[in-house]
Amino acid sequence: MSDRSSVLYAGLMSRVSPPSDDLAEVLKAINVRSTILCRSHFTAPWGFRVDGSDLAKFHIVLDGAAWLELDSSAESHRLDTGAIVLLPRGTGHVVRDDPRTPVRHLEAILTDHPLDSAGRLRYGGDGASTTVLCGAFEGVLLPDDMTDLLPAALVLDQDGSSRVTRWLQPIADLLASDSTAPGDAAVLAKVADVFLTEFLRQYLAQQEAALVHLPTAEGASAPVAAALRLMRRDPRAQWTVEGLARQVGMSRTAFATRFRDSVGEPPLSHLTRVRLSQGAGYLATTSRTIGAIARDVGYDNESSFSKAFKRVYGCSPGAFRTEWSP
Repeated sequence: MSDRSSVLYAGLMSRVSPPSDDLAEVLKAINVRSTILCRSHFTAPWGFRVDGSDLAKFHIVLDGAAWLELDSSAESHRLDTGAIVLLPRGTGHVVRDDPRTPVRHLEAILTDHPLDSAGRLRYGGDGASTTVLCGAFEGVLLPDDMTDLLPAALVLDQDGSSRVTRWLQPIADLLASDSTAPGDAAVLAKVADVFLTEFLRQYLAQQEAALVHLPTAEGASAPVAAALRLMRRDPRAQWTVEGLARQVGMSRTAFATRFRDSVGEPPLSHLTRVRLSQGAGYLATTSRTIGAIARDVGYDNESSFSKAFKRVYGCSPGAFRTEWSP
């Protein structure tokens, strides 16, 4: 890590409460290894589908704009120039120029339009152009319990307003370069490693309290561990105690008792903390509106999210975001 990034990271960590040397060491140890699959030059209309798998993936919009839609929910995001999307659990998804554009599987597109010698894909019609860097991660992206705290799609809007955006901008500019010199793919992969590693650290640092105080799934009984994963991986779902109990094969009463004994709080209280911790990460690292973040983490509206956030964090979502902005 560069001296500048180390200073910024140390400053960020010093402002998260309560402090935890153990967590700081875990976050500093995050060191992703990425593989650039292709740099795609699309012209509208265009669209591709990627099936779900265990392989974590990412997309970076280098130029133009696109829409991302997840297979697992009604979640969608408009991606403008500079947007970064991480799919930590390899969730199936669609990326296209417009929500109405038909899509093809990416594998079929690559079969019909092989990459050129520089690893670039060219595909689409005669309309506006968009350039997307597509990649995947080698091996395990994060420990399971950290991955469980990430949303299905972690989106960074590169609009220049966030701390993570400003100091990573030179790296983003390098990613956007269209050089075709020998070895460029390897260089791009290394640059993406730095970019994505710091993005994950910044996001997860906002969830320190959750990471320190919430029990790990591995340390809980099988039904409780399964319920923890369900809530953390899909906080948008309208979970109830009855619904969670059915999912893990227990009666409502037995499940509620075992969960509280293991976790130290009722299931729905835990769900609230999971939702708010993800919301805090979004507030600190993206420019998404508070209303959009509220929906992303499972709240019906901005008002209910804001009230819950203030009870836990002691300030409004807007004040929290301002604290982490220039």
